[in-house]
Amino acid sequence: MRKHILYIGLILAVMLLLIWYFSDIFTYIVLSLVIASILRPLVERIHNTHFFNFNVPRFLAILMAYAVMAGVFSLFVVLFIPLINDQVQILSTVDYNQLTSDALQPVENFEGFLIERQFTDKEPGFMVNSLQDGITKAISEIQFSNILNYILSFTSSFFIGLLAIVFITFFLLYEKGLLRNSIISLIPNKYFEVSIAALDKIERLLSNYLLGLLFQMFSIFSIAATGLSILGVKYALTIALFAAVANLIPYAGPILGSTFGIIVGLSTSTDLMDTNDYFFMVAKIVSVFTVVQLTDNIVLQPLIFSKSVKVHPLEIFVIIFAGASLAGIPGMIAAIPTYTIIRVSVVELRQGYKQYYIFRT
Repeated sequence: MRKHILYIGLILAVMLLLIWYFSDIFTYIVLSLVIASILRPLVERIHNTHFFNFNVPRFLAILMAYAVMAGVFSLFVVLFIPLINDQVQILSTVDYNQLTSDALQPVENFEGFLIERQFTDKEPGFMVNSLQDGITKAISEIQFSNILNYILSFTSSFFIGLLAIVFITFFLLYEKGLLRNSIISLIPNKYFEVSIAALDKIERLLSNYLLGLLFQMFSIFSIAATGLSILGVKYALTIALFAAVANLIPYAGPILGSTFGIIVGLSTSTDLMDTNDYFFMVAKIVSVFTVVQLTDNIVLQPLIFSKSVKVHPLEIFVIIFAGASLAGIPGMIAAIPTYTIIRVSVVELRQGYKQYYIFRT
């Protein structure tokens, strides 16, 4: 038994090392598996549709599913276009000289206080001028060529990753069960039963988790959009969409969503006259996101995490922050699915050692 445990530990260590070394490829495969899981029901539905006693070819069904997904993303982009256009118009009308003067006014007041109290013998304007010179110097030292190179590098990496994900997802959908059958073919006969049990349980839990996330996003979008629309906040659908997507990031997502909502609400409300109006606008947005957050914490998250992946909330808290320390935001998002795979594998193998005679001989 110890020998088997040693072999399994060695295999897991090698797998983790390969995942770390080929992290980009592993990320592409994981994202492709997620997208394939989302699109597979649609592909099967289209593929089984009859036209003049002929089924739609599978490759054509996949392309049609891709078209539907592209259409959904296009609708998301369309929601943000009016907001971006509005923000550009607002920025074009800003009096930056007046804005700079207002921003430096507290510094001028503090400077006048120092001179009036004779805490300094310098001429008026010494703090303001120093601050302006520092800002000008910092801007002049920015290497715009490096920024451009970074943008080009990011763009090329993004499109390479996008092509890889599209390609991998296509073959996962076209060759139905290809990856699963390949994994099964590598399993020795004496480990077959316990391995199949673990694989089936992992697939079931991850499928439930994915469906739960989709339900969570839809619920947050619906609640936020309805609440913001009722309270008369502009671009309610756009704010709600951003909040739903940002909520995929555990703990930090709700803060990002509410902050984005406050910024958009304040910057697009040109009819606000005084401090009370601004405060009332912030209060309306915060109240909506408070309801969203309470619903998410009390109803959605226990339903999704505890029920779908059968993990205690304390475990979820620890593994999410462990993922954040290892890989930042992507690590937080991938922490629960990764932990589910490892946890189910260990539990099933442990039960296999207890139940199957082959492991004890």
